[in-house]
Amino acid sequence: MSEKDLEKEYSESLQYLANLTTFGINFGLGRIQELLKRLGNPERVLRVVHVGGTNGKGSTTVMIARILREAGYKVGVFTSPHMHDYRERMVINGQMIPKEKVIKVIARVRPHLEAMVAEGYEHPTEFEVSTALAFLYFAEESVDYAVIEVGLGGAIDSTNVVTPLVSVITNVGMDHMDYLGSDVVSIAKVKAGIIKPQSVVVTASEDLDVIEVLREQAKAMGVPLWLVGEDVRWESKWSGELEQEFDLIGLHSTYLKLRLHLMGLHQLRNAATAITVCEVLQSQYDVRIPREAIYAGLREVEWFGRLELLSLNPKILLDGAHNVDGAKALAQALPLYKRNKLILCLGMLTDKEREKVVNMLVPLADELIITRPDSPRAGDWRALGKLAEQHGRPVTCIENPKEAVVFALKRLGENDMLCVTGSIYMLAEARQALINDLKQD
Repeated sequence: MSEKDLEKEYSESLQYLANLTTFGINFGLGRIQELLKRLGNPERVLRVVHVGGTNGKGSTTVMIARILREAGYKVGVFTSPHMHDYRERMVINGQMIPKEKVIKVIARVRPHLEAMVAEGYEHPTEFEVSTALAFLYFAEESVDYAVIEVGLGGAIDSTNVVTPLVSVITNVGMDHMDYLGSDVVSIAKVKAGIIKPQSVVVTASEDLDVIEVLREQAKAMGVPLWLVGEDVRWESKWSGELEQEFDLIGLHSTYLKLRLHLMGLHQLRNAATAITVCEVLQSQYDVRIPREAIYAGLREVEWFGRLELLSLNPKILLDGAHNVDGAKALAQALPLYKRNKLILCLGMLTDKEREKVVNMLVPLADELIITRPDSPRAGDWRALGKLAEQHGRPVTCIENPKEAVVFALKRLGENDMLCVTGSIYMLAEARQALINDLKQD
């Protein structure tokens, strides 16, 4: 197939997937279970680590995967949403799924979708189809382990058809309340749905009410629960702008002078969670993970858009702080970065607790630029500017995220810093625009 034909077919395949978004968010596992059955149940051959939580699940997922990869295993990673390229969602040992493979797996799945509808089943959603594609791809490529990030919630998420070796719940906070519940206990009960019999549970939650919910579910399933922060402890030793070091007393071993390029104290909690998962894999499932793989895995792991210092001169920080807990982690980390003036470029979805995020972040900034995430859930995006103005900071509203960050760059003095944060939908556009602008310089 010529390059031109490949790009055409790939573009058509992605368009087919994009068209499935018309089926929206539709909870329940019936559709994905039926689809997977027709595909031969590829998820059943996978050895899975299932990672859920409100914040930190993506970072924890890629840390676990990188450690396993450094230990010599072939590791599939399924995450969402993507930043720039749909293929980021399905990665094996750091390599995105090839375009040819995307075309092939969609072609495999498509007749089954049409047959399901013809037989009276509801059409699976775009995320359900993406989940099935990932399971099919990982099974066909015979990965040793699949590290699967939960999309939304837990019990009701389409990834919850797997039987995991380890179920991970990083934490539980107030997010997606329209779907998951109006209080943290209700949300925790949904998240706890990924806890299954014959597995092990690891959580880094600090909320006693949440921990109680997880304990009850683990007890009901007859499985052990490990608490990161209680059974496992860590201590920050130092942090610069590009790297931090910490010590950790794990379940079975002590690790001194661990290095991590993912910044922020919250990433130490995520790293402690990832190490705990790897220790559980070693002790419960005889998975060979040398100490040096843990050190190298953390040292080498990358995760775009999470306290990512995109440039030192000018100093540009990107962070997907899309909810209250994310904003708290960003506010805690901002003092690490030396600067004179801080320009904050912010864009959030309307279903987030925007006022709380503004109250945390805006007082730390000297100037605000408000922009609009490319999502139907952006709502009255300018209302964010009105909230920011209440803090007495100058505010500029620019709808297009690309134009917003280019404008922000022109406002930067030599020792100033730009921080772009909020919705991942906005961050992706802004990141690409900044990369393009920096290349031109």
